[in-house]
Amino acid sequence: MVERMASLNVGNVGEFLREQRRNAKLSLRQLADAAGVSNPYLSQIERGLRKPSADILQQLAKALRISAETLYVQAGILDERDREDLLQVPAAILADPSINEGQKQALLQIYESFRKENGSGKKAEGTQEDEAEATGADAP
Repeated sequence: MVERMASLNVGNVGEFLREQRRNAKLSLRQLADAAGVSNPYLSQIERGLRKPSADILQQLAKALRISAETLYVQAGILDERDREDLLQVPAAILADPSINEGQKQALLQIYESFRKENGSGKKAEGTQEDEAEATGADAP
């Protein structure tokens, strides 16, 4: 029974991905190619047979031009409240009329890379700042 419940959760993200793919008018093969995953693997995700990693979800989100956080929530990786907090910066960037689309995409990529580097916005244990604080030294 436990396996069935896990399968249902995986199915939710798969069903959501299928719906997003169809809304984007992409074939399974087109999305797989754009996301850099195999066609059979994407098919298994959509059918709820495989649970994709956060990295795979990020690749799929980029190919579908939706936020990775949306997929993280669907997959149960991210809580809905956390998602709302995370979407404030990207929403502000996208809403800014003073910058063009290329600049917006560049800013979003930089923001996402910083979040990824810092452990999705959460301070990682054992950072140089933590070590410096513990030893009384200045962080580099």
